[in-house]
Amino acid sequence: MTGKTKSKENAGKADGKPVLLLGGNPQIAKGYGDEPVQAYIAAMPEWKQDVGRKLDKIIESVVPGVEKAVKWNTPFYGNERDYWFLSFHVFTRYVKVTFFRGSSLKPMPAGTSKYPDVRYLDIYEGDDFEDQFTEWVKQASKLPGEKM
Repeated sequence: MTGKTKSKENAGKADGKPVLLLGGNPQIAKGYGDEPVQAYIAAMPEWKQDVGRKLDKIIESVVPGVEKAVKWNTPFYGNERDYWFLSFHVFTRYVKVTFFRGSSLKPMPAGTSKYPDVRYLDIYEGDDFEDQFTEWVKQASKLPGEKM
């Protein structure tokens, strides 16, 4: 059966397990709430799963009641539905965090984008990112979200 003919509830699954796309990014059906985000994190390969758990835990502790969703095989976090302040995505050697208003963060995350407001944080195995990430989440959650 081709990907185009699979039902939505079985999309991205082979034998009940999420498919890992190029670079190891989990293919998770889009959805709102904690459940699809936790499914994404559970499917993250190797050490990246621990990074995903840490990111999620930090965001929840800094932003009680944070809105969550998975869109385009990527977890999103915001203060209100469809207005997001960050997302993250698995790549072969790192996890990329996107701050949609990252150019307003102090200090600015190092990763640049073709979009002037967007900045990235690339997390590699063994990186100590928690303190700076926590500070950025505090700042980013107070900025207007990006509508998507």
